[in-house]
Amino acid sequence: MPLREDYLYGTDYLEAVTELLQRVRGTHPTAGILEAADLNWWWRTPRSTDNLRQLFWFDHKGHPEAAVIATRWDDGISLDPIVMPDATSEWVAHVVERGTNHAEQSGLNSVGFTVDRADVLMNNALEELGFTINDDNEVAIVDAWKDTNAPSMISPLHPDYRLSTRLNNATCPHHMTKRSGPNVETRLRQTPLYRADLDLLVLDRQNNVAAYGLFWLDPKTATGLVEPIRTEDGHQRRGLARHLITFGISCLAAAGACRVKVCFRRDNPIAERLYLSVGFEANKHTVAFTRPVRASR
Repeated sequence: MPLREDYLYGTDYLEAVTELLQRVRGTHPTAGILEAADLNWWWRTPRSTDNLRQLFWFDHKGHPEAAVIATRWDDGISLDPIVMPDATSEWVAHVVERGTNHAEQSGLNSVGFTVDRADVLMNNALEELGFTINDDNEVAIVDAWKDTNAPSMISPLHPDYRLSTRLNNATCPHHMTKRSGPNVETRLRQTPLYRADLDLLVLDRQNNVAAYGLFWLDPKTATGLVEPIRTEDGHQRRGLARHLITFGISCLAAAGACRVKVCFRRDNPIAERLYLSVGFEANKHTVAFTRPVRASR
């Protein structure tokens, strides 16, 4: 039965892409480079693409089967094609081409794709459309996974600090406001997966925010995501990030997560050492493809 092509935007898009990525993860434990929580996290700040009609395909029961999501970043527009793990090469090529054409028809001047370096079908589809790997500005992101049933110790917290959650610190301005804007809490609470009890922060003796970490749980797929982890200037090298990660993973495991994912840049050796040292194992490396959008065929 043929799929129905449709367009969604705003929180309707967010609900649909969450369901789609949950379906992908339910079919395969690590397929693709995106989690439903990734798109929930991206929603934290307003973007020019919030009101863009996002391209979806739905089956006869109304379940999303594929999408190409356009997201505005500081350095341009990223297109993220999402297909089910058993997609054929012909279907992948169709999704990528329709997504590229839709971007051009929507007035986007140039776009880029970030894909798994080892995803042959996606790489071939992009090369067929004239996209090339952008070696000068390669994203170089590593996906790493950790099973929660593996033995894991919670790293001790430095005695000058205390751990809290957004649930217990709700009367103060949200700790991500400085980097994500004044609407960050409102936007996070619009997402299907945000939980204030998994929004962790470390406070110093003067109740200043020293570090924070947001831990996402997808209860439908028993998958966790760590995004972001941040230690503020003046508080580094005191084990705060390690405590947040190890404690947060224990929280995710207790809430039902079977596996947890984290991403880091290859040019950030400090983050790489930290995540690998607590049991994450590298799984995928992404690569960026770029090309000026050209007219539809």
